[in-house]
Amino acid sequence: MKTVTLDVRTPADAMTDLVHAWKTAKPQKSARISFATPELLWRVLTKKRWEILKSLCGAGPVSIREAARRVERDVKAVHGDVVALLNAGVLSRTEDGLIVFPFEAVKVEFLLQAA
Repeated sequence: MKTVTLDVRTPADAMTDLVHAWKTAKPQKSARISFATPELLWRVLTKKRWEILKSLCGAGPVSIREAARRVERDVKAVHGDVVALLNAGVLSRTEDGLIVFPFEAVKVEFLLQAA
């Protein structure tokens, strides 16, 4: 199963892992999409956007209209959410303009610590 981990890490930590993966040239078992703070993660992954991701898990490339149909929402509203997810690197576009979330599972990982 192809899994993506959405996590909270500093940009420096994310870059260190990227450099390490590049140097070892080992294929990664799972993908990671990192956010600098928990607040940023939740700002990007709103309830409505989370519903879009759930509907696209394992679905392959679809049009925005099809994504809107799957979540039973207005195309214009879904378009705005898709653009936000594209800008955050959570979704991507195919060459023919369809949107894709190429994962079958999502893991969200962050640590809440006392101040």
